[in-house]
Amino acid sequence: MRIAMLKALPAKWDIEGNWAIFEEQAIKHQGEGIDVFITPECFLDGYCVTEDNWSVERFAEVAQRISESVYIQLACNLASQLKTHIVLGFTEILDNMFYNCALLIDRNGKITGKYHKTHLQNHDLRFAPGQSLPVFETDMGCVGILICADRRWPESLRTLRLKGAKVCLMPTYGMWGLDNEWWMRTRSYENQMFVCFTHPNVALITGPNGEIEAKLQSNIPDVLIHDINLDRATDDNHLSDRRPELYQIISDVSHPVG
Repeated sequence: MRIAMLKALPAKWDIEGNWAIFEEQAIKHQGEGIDVFITPECFLDGYCVTEDNWSVERFAEVAQRISESVYIQLACNLASQLKTHIVLGFTEILDNMFYNCALLIDRNGKITGKYHKTHLQNHDLRFAPGQSLPVFETDMGCVGILICADRRWPESLRTLRLKGAKVCLMPTYGMWGLDNEWWMRTRSYENQMFVCFTHPNVALITGPNGEIEAKLQSNIPDVLIHDINLDRATDDNHLSDRRPELYQIISDVSHPVG
């Protein structure tokens, strides 16, 4: 699977400008055999959910209704043109609520799935939380998607792995750096899978043995392109030696932390 990860800082509230950055970088790599192109979290609107000048009315202006959005249609057209899957981060408005969304478009330009961020914290409670951890079958294999803070909970990636995903495509915006590298290396190791951490400041891929597969860090728009071999994501090590019968407390919502 040839992964392309956009490393670019989007401008707050500037959908047109942010789309232009993504389109330019994607077209620059046309013909390079890319299987999936990933943007950072809420790239289209610049992750403006945290801004002091936020208002419901202004947020609604940059949020996208998938069936009506010009930019979603442009993304579908671009995926078809480039013959690549796209994972696009943006704010979705649905049933009068805002969701932190990552949309999966296939290489024919068809929307094949979406994921809503499930784990919200103080800085993004203006979103409604997603209610599921789906995986998606593609012509590349089974993939999962998480968004930024979702990675903090080991159960999130473990759920995707147990559902068959060998790679997690991860749009992000917030915390990054050395500590995050250790988190992602650990998540990859404990689940024997690839993690593609896609952030405005760094593009990072960690592998099934907990190693750094690839990394691009800079202060200009750029794209990390890297091939990963999904055959390396196996379950013949510690993953197959789990003792699920001992872990039932993990799913017991009535049990307090203490």
